[in-house]
Amino acid sequence: MKGKEGPLELRVIIDRRPYYIGTGVRVRASEFRYGKVVGRDDAKELNERLESFVRSANEEVTRRVNEKLPIDVRVIRRKVYGLGDDDGESEATVEFLEWINEQVKEMRAAEGTVKHYRTLVDRLRQFGKIKEWKDLTTANICKWDAWLHSLKARRSDADVKAGVVAPYISDAAVYNYHKCLKALLNRAVMFDMMEQSPYDKLRGQFKRGDVENVEYLTEDEVEAIVGIHPLAGSQMAVARDLFVFQLYTGLSYSDAQDFSMKNYKQVDGKWVNVGKRVKTGVAYISQLLPPAVEVLEKYGMQLPRIGNADYNHCLKALGMAAGIDKPLHSHMARHTFATMMLREGVRIEHVSKMLGHTNITTTQRYAKVLADDIRKDFTMIEQKLTLKTKNNEKDNHYADSSTIVDCLRKTGGSFKRGRSRKE
Repeated sequence: MKGKEGPLELRVIIDRRPYYIGTGVRVRASEFRYGKVVGRDDAKELNERLESFVRSANEEVTRRVNEKLPIDVRVIRRKVYGLGDDDGESEATVEFLEWINEQVKEMRAAEGTVKHYRTLVDRLRQFGKIKEWKDLTTANICKWDAWLHSLKARRSDADVKAGVVAPYISDAAVYNYHKCLKALLNRAVMFDMMEQSPYDKLRGQFKRGDVENVEYLTEDEVEAIVGIHPLAGSQMAVARDLFVFQLYTGLSYSDAQDFSMKNYKQVDGKWVNVGKRVKTGVAYISQLLPPAVEVLEKYGMQLPRIGNADYNHCLKALGMAAGIDKPLHSHMARHTFATMMLREGVRIEHVSKMLGHTNITTTQRYAKVLADDIRKDFTMIEQKLTLKTKNNEKDNHYADSSTIVDCLRKTGGSFKRGRSRKE
């Protein structure tokens, strides 16, 4: 992406087929000229690393050509990485989990992404059946999926003391584990560490879950959260304030943690920002509404920071204190903001821009949720009307037609059409 750092990889062409060897170096396009890193304080160090990689690769290719040995990119890669030489007679001996850790270091990804991959390694170690390259089979991937679905979600100390039962981790969480592993295996195929990813045979097998089932807070529930005021300076107070800020900005957790008033400008007396999302780099438009400004003023116009795990644990406790029967989590604030905007009549195209969605299809699920809720309201009203009708039928006294005629005769009335109004 323009302006972002990208990886530098050594390309080796064998029989007209390109292979790539990661160097662990990431630079912007403007910082790489004529095969050299420029314009950086660490340019000398990075160039020495790149030169070492190229030199090692050339020496290995030359040696194998002189000795009339087959040229295998796996052998060249191992030589470049300093892993020794097995003459290509066997598979790379580096364990798969060790290789993942090496790749994560080379990626130099965002801190949140690195945490995802570290958690992935922890889960694979706990599973115990996928350690080496030979363990990467479709059967083991399916067993891993079943094992993940058997895990229970993490509970806070407060939950444990309160006797809260830990639910199983969500389908979306399991899907994200598969997503991370699949990305790594595709990278392994690209680097010729394996011929084919087992996920190629499992397309469509693992679903993300019911993505249409968006959890959000009603107006009454929002008022209940806003009305809670924990002890000032406590972690619970920080969690409450950050959640309120998200409720009225629609920012995700990562974007909120990256928040800075330096990015906002005064436009017609309002604080406005056109920024890019941390996770996707997609542009979004944000304006600080009064409740969000109130939170910022409490902290000297600097948004407080809190770890994601601690944040979500505090939110669950706040939800219980507010009498909300659904477990609160940080992303629920973003969902609530979207439904709130749509409910107030904001065009869906504008809501999409506020949230920084890559396309409007993602935003449309909020409109669908609102439509579903409206249909539920109609169903509820219909049930109440039906019940009311049945009760009336039990309580009302019905007179037969002859009784009605007798009553009319006694009053001197008759069945007449009545006079219609002239046009």
